[in-house]
Amino acid sequence: MFFPSVCSACGVPLRLNEGIICIKCLYELPRTDYCNDDENIIVQLFAGRIKLEKATALFSFHKGSRFRKLLHSLKYNKKPEIGILLGRELGAEMVKSKNYSDIDAVIPVPLHPKRQKQRGYNQSEMIGKGIAEIMNIPLFTDVFFRNEYTQTQTRMTREERWENVSGKFKLENTEKIHDKHVLLVDDVVTTGSTLEACGEILLGVQRLKLSIAVLAKA
Repeated sequence: MFFPSVCSACGVPLRLNEGIICIKCLYELPRTDYCNDDENIIVQLFAGRIKLEKATALFSFHKGSRFRKLLHSLKYNKKPEIGILLGRELGAEMVKSKNYSDIDAVIPVPLHPKRQKQRGYNQSEMIGKGIAEIMNIPLFTDVFFRNEYTQTQTRMTREERWENVSGKFKLENTEKIHDKHVLLVDDVVTTGSTLEACGEILLGVQRLKLSIAVLAKA
């Protein structure tokens, strides 16, 4: 009564049938139709860099938008449930598209254990959890790891971002993803350096096919 739950996007008190984001904000978030567009900007970003089957983003990213506020809360305000909810929204769009009907498993971009301990969770894993739930496929968190701590990339150039992440990942238990179509998941893609570095490692697995899904393109 005295401390009502409020929407994580707009701050308005939530109704009884609403979760962490009000229905109005969920409806008004800036969605894309990239799941049905084979030549969307995420696909174009990685053209000539790594071999992808498909790539998509659920939202467009604008400074000051409600989505930006949600992303900040997900990463820095200990609200993993935002990632799960938005992952479910992304998964629902992928289920409706024939482009993603043969995905076998979800792999989140890993955080270094030190950063994950600081944050309390991996936001990409939360997004992947929501996607996997809706698509009814496994989420693998014991296959792909970040083996070296890296600096935040917020103010780095594309070249600096690549140097910061190249060679910083390793694989284990690769038999789980042999001959699989894997969906690599992250929160936001900017230059694509992190996803490219991850993709290069994953594509070394026997007969693996790779697609990418992110919440938004910055």
